[in-house]
Amino acid sequence: MPLRINDEAPNFTAETTHGPITFHDWIGGGWAILFSHPKDFTPVCTTELGYMAGLQQEFDKRNCKIVGLSVDPIDDHKKWAKDIEETQGHAVTYPMIGDPELKVAKLYDMLPADAGVTSQGRTPAQNATVRTVFLIGPDKKIRMSLTYPMSTGRNFDEVLRVLDSIQLTAKHQVATPVNWKPGEDVIIVPTVSDEDARKKFPGGWKALKPYLRIVPQPRE
Repeated sequence: MPLRINDEAPNFTAETTHGPITFHDWIGGGWAILFSHPKDFTPVCTTELGYMAGLQQEFDKRNCKIVGLSVDPIDDHKKWAKDIEETQGHAVTYPMIGDPELKVAKLYDMLPADAGVTSQGRTPAQNATVRTVFLIGPDKKIRMSLTYPMSTGRNFDEVLRVLDSIQLTAKHQVATPVNWKPGEDVIIVPTVSDEDARKKFPGGWKALKPYLRIVPQPRE
């Protein structure tokens, strides 16, 4: 069965460029991004990991750890990291999982079921599904997942935006509208009655429809 939002993120033990980790223990009490890429020493992946390295401080501010994954061995990750820093201007300081036996990739449904048992002899086409992102909460549940095709680099600014939205809406009884950005107006969720909304949002709201109530973003 594919993993869905609110499923518990499968736990695993794996080797990384920072040494072995047990995933749930590594997450601890914070948030985490697990993202995979098709192959080391490839052009799109090089830009992605470099950009993510540039965003790491922003994720740190939000108490969110980052870990990358591919089916390449750890030694390749370490060698490739030099190319990433040289070409993208950011050093990869987050851990990168080596998954040559496809254990984590299959656990997270990143590959077809008939993908084989190791990364040896695999073609680029067989790796095409390995460009995924999982956002995992402190409760170890999956809060968001994305899968991109091999030819399309991901928008990690969007991943950061989703994290901001999820953290905000987990704390307040609101939802974020289309193309929302931090600081913009939000929506009171339908499960909050007008009576309760008056207590929670004493400044009032703009009702476009009874079910569409717009309020300024709550302050932390």
